[in-house]
Formats: sequence, structure tokens, C-alpha cells
Amino acid sequence: MQRWSKLLVIIIGSLYLFLNHFSLTGADPPKTYDAEELYEYANPAVFYVRVFRADGTLKDVGTGFLIEGDGTALTAYHVVNDADRISCVLYEGKLEVACRIAVKDETADAAVLKLEPLIDSSGREESYPYLNLHTSTVRHGEKAFAIGYPMKETKIITEGIVNSPRAQINGRDRILVSAQIVNGMSGGPVFDKYGNVMGIISGSLRTMNNIHLVVNTENINKMMESER
Repeated sequence: MQRWSKLLVIIIGSLYLFLNHFSLTGADPPKTYDAEELYEYANPAVFYVRVFRADGTLKDVGTGFLIEGDGTALTAYHVVNDADRISCVLYEGKLEVACRIAVKDETADAAVLKLEPLIDSSGREESYPYLNLHTSTVRHGEKAFAIGYPMKETKIITEGIVNSPRAQINGRDRILVSAQIVNGMSGGPVFDKYGNVMGIISGSLRTMNNIHLVVNTENINKMMESER
């Protein structure tokens, strides 16, 4: 009887350690977001992109997002390709800054932008708000949130799932998601439930209704390495 009592104590103790793994190791479980919380968190780092021709006329519009405090940002290649001038509109239209293409990858449909430094009223350079890129494996069925600008002064968030973490579309490796995407959202971020960016909104899959294409972080990181 005493032997079984000791065994029961061991089992209960092991279960307690398992359930309290994060607190015992000093690591808290990662925060998860619903759509409302995610929008509030990501909103300051997502901006409206305006692309102009040499004659000053508007060529295209889209979405971009900051990934470093120094003004490094991402968007889709097809939004900024052949731009003579690019303007980035932040903070719900309160700030408009010029930006340039630092590096672009047509095959990946991705581009790195560099925004002009953010200067405060005293003349000091400030850090831009920015988002973190997803580093773990994307999984079938996990939640996916997309943010972008279908209209100049209207930023929206949509929610869906990852339909496929890796699909070959016209020779390009893409994540497929069901979060709704419309014109103007190209270049915007797609998030996981932890608030990390899975990739860049690239377009829609015409052969399937409500399935949309996302440039994954693997291709983004390869493009960014070529800049260094």
C-alpha cells in the first residue's frame, strides 16, 4: 500500500511540473491575440503606400508595414515596381513621409522600403513602431489575420486560417490563407495569433474562391540578406 502511495505522489508531482513548466522555467506562455487586440497592437506600424509616376500622377496604391525602428519596412514588389516616387502615410493620415526602395525581389513579390527618419519636435530622431517577423513553422489550420488599406483612410482587419503553409503557385512558394484580401491590401502584413508577421499579402488565387497568397518569411529573409 505504501509503495502505491509513493507512486501516486510521483505521478502527481510529475503532472504538476508539466502543467507549470513555463512558470518553473521562468518563461511565460506567449500572449495570444484576438482580432480586436491584434489590430490595436499592429495598427501604428501599418501604413498606406502611394506610388507616383515621373509626371507626378498617381500610379498605384497599397499597404506596407514597419519591421525595424529605423524605418525599414516591407511591401509587395508589384505595388512599388517602376515607381518614380513613393510616399508612406502613417498614423491614420497624420504623417506622410517619403521612402525609397532599398531592395526588391520580383520573383518573391516583395520589396524592402526605407522611410525617412522620424524626427520629433526637438529635432531628435525617434524610433518607428515596428512588427516582428514569424520565426516558427506555419501550420495548416492556424489562425491568420490580415491588415491593409482597401481605401486611403480605411484600414481593415480580416480573419481566417492558413489553408496551406507551403504551395507552389506559378513557380513561387506561397502561404495560402482564407483571411479576406481586397485591392489595396497588397503589401500588408498577415499575422499569426501571437502577433508575429507570417508574410506579405501578395494577391489572390483565381482558381479558388477566397484563397489568398502570402509571401513567407523565408523568402523575405533571403531578400533582406541580399541587402546586407
